[in-house]
Amino acid sequence: MGSNSNLLKIECEKDCREINASWNKLSHLGRVLACRTRTERRQIKESYRSMFGEDLVQKIQEAYMSNPKNEMCNMLYMWMLEPSERDAMLVRYAVEKSSIDYKALLEIYTRKKSDSLFFTKQTYFAKFKRNLDQDICTEPSHPFQKILVALATSNWSHNDGVSQHIAKCDAKRFYEAGKGSMINESVILEIISKRSIPQLRLAFTSYKHIYGRDFTKTLKGSCGEFEESLKLAVKCIYTPSEYYSKILHKCMKGACVDKRVLSRVILGSEDFSMGEVKQQYEKKYGIKLENAISDSLPQSDFTEFIVALISYN
Repeated sequence: MGSNSNLLKIECEKDCREINASWNKLSHLGRVLACRTRTERRQIKESYRSMFGEDLVQKIQEAYMSNPKNEMCNMLYMWMLEPSERDAMLVRYAVEKSSIDYKALLEIYTRKKSDSLFFTKQTYFAKFKRNLDQDICTEPSHPFQKILVALATSNWSHNDGVSQHIAKCDAKRFYEAGKGSMINESVILEIISKRSIPQLRLAFTSYKHIYGRDFTKTLKGSCGEFEESLKLAVKCIYTPSEYYSKILHKCMKGACVDKRVLSRVILGSEDFSMGEVKQQYEKKYGIKLENAISDSLPQSDFTEFIVALISYN
């Protein structure tokens, strides 16, 4: 264990020297950092401070602040943040919009355990002096708010284990709640609030096994916005590879690529299987995700970095 730790430190110190020597070459910085895991990036930040007396993340942020249109600098900065810091920034982007980006919030809430979400909320308050729960609650109320609150209050957040018995019971309750002309919102929200993401995923798997179709197929069109919001939440939880491949394809359609959505999904890829997303993307759209991005964006340091992140994740 000690030997591995020493090897990691030596390797990261080598990276630090490369970073410092090629500071003005963003493409080289991107190549060095894109292939590093979260643990390795933490060691790089620690080693850089020890070796050069500077905070690497702050140094990247200052470079970005001096040129806020530099997409590559911003992406590097976000990549080097701790998960709770990065998610706090992504959440802030989502709630600052004229119309809250509930899809962005849903992605963060469904790929995080509630204990991780707790740290994101703490960081959000420390950085922006605002309460996240209050910021996502608008008037008039949106159905997404109910689902987000339920996800955030899951009392299974510290239990990584899953129960097949509970999954089957929940599947039956989901069926009863959704089979009528009007969905029983209170039952749905109660289940979501009491289960971890892995447990919910198992419940939706059990649902398909028992009833022969996905829960989203059972929902009728009579409950309006809540139904549509619930469908999206279920897709995020149950079939994330399908959800994210579709989001990526949609953000690259047309003449103008939505780089914010593209960046948001790539930055969150450490919390879901990018390998499965790539497989699903190629299966559905007939092109490798890396090639689709290269074809959609002009050649640049930013494009190269995005493609590298996908390749290494």
